[in-house]
Amino acid sequence: MSTIAAPAPVAAPRRAWLADLPVLLVAVVWGGSYLAAKGVTTTHTVIAVLVLRFALVLPVLAVAGRRKLRALTPAQLRGAGVLGLVLGGIFLLETYGVVHTSATNAGLIISLTMIFTPLAESAVRRRAPSPAFLGAAAVSVCGVVLLTQGAGFTTPSLGDLLILGAALARTAHVLLMSRIKAVQEADSLSLTTVQLGTAVAVFAVLALLPGTGASPWAAAADFGAAEWAGLAFLSVFCTLFAFFVQMWAVRRTSPSRVSLLLGTEPLWAAAAGIAIGGERLGAAGFAGGALVLAGTAWGRRAAG
Repeated sequence: MSTIAAPAPVAAPRRAWLADLPVLLVAVVWGGSYLAAKGVTTTHTVIAVLVLRFALVLPVLAVAGRRKLRALTPAQLRGAGVLGLVLGGIFLLETYGVVHTSATNAGLIISLTMIFTPLAESAVRRRAPSPAFLGAAAVSVCGVVLLTQGAGFTTPSLGDLLILGAALARTAHVLLMSRIKAVQEADSLSLTTVQLGTAVAVFAVLALLPGTGASPWAAAADFGAAEWAGLAFLSVFCTLFAFFVQMWAVRRTSPSRVSLLLGTEPLWAAAAGIAIGGERLGAAGFAGGALVLAGTAWGRRAAG
C-alpha cells in the first residue's frame, strides 16, 4: 500500500538478513490476519470491525507524519482520496469474503494479485505478456479451481468470489498508484494516512445506514477478551507494524527482496488456517494450494 523507495545499496549478508527478518514477520502476521479477521468478524459486524480497526491506528499515523501531511498539495490529496476509496472497497471485499470462506482459501486466492497486476499492466500498455508468464497464470488459475473445490466440484462459495473480487480490486489499486501522477512524488506515510482516512470515512458513513449491521460501539461493547486481542492484532501488527517495517526495510535492502519476502504471505495464511484454525483442505485442496504458490512464484520471476 505504500510507495517503493529508491533501491538501497547492497548490504552485507548478515545485515541483509537482519533487515529480512522483520519483513518476513510482516508476511507472517499478514498471513495470520485472515484467521484473526474471521475470529473477530461476523456477517453483521464487518463494517463495525473495519471502523474500529483503522480508527485505532489512524491518529498514530497522523501524528507521526503530521508535518509532511500538511505539505500535501490539493492534487495529491485528491489522488490519495481516490486511492482511499478503492482501498475501502478492497477491505470490504476481503472482510466480507473471509467471513464466508476459509482463512486458507482467502490467503491463497488473494495472492492472485501477483498474477492479475502484470496481466492488467500488459493490457493497459497494449503489450503481450511473455509465454512464461501466461503459463504461470494458467497454473495459478488451475490451482484456485482445485483449492476451492477440495470437497468436490461445486459452485465456488460466495466468500471465494468476494476474495477474488478483492484481488482484482488490489490490482486496480496498484495500477492507479502508478498512473495518478500527483501521488507518485508524495510521502508514503502521508499517502497511506489519507487513504486510510478516506476508507474509514466510507466505513463510518456505511455504519450509519440502516441494514449494514451493528454499529461500531455496539460491536465493541459485545467484544470479549479474544475479540479485543484479535482486533489489536489486526490494528497494531497487521497495520502499524507492517507499514513502518516496510518503510524501514526498503531503505536497508532492495524493494525486490522486500517484495519476495512479502510474497510468502499466502503460505503463512494456509499454515495459520490449518495449524491454528483447524481447517482441512483435502488432497485436491493441498494440490491446488501448491499450484497457486508455484504459479505466483513463477509469475513473479517471469514478470521481473
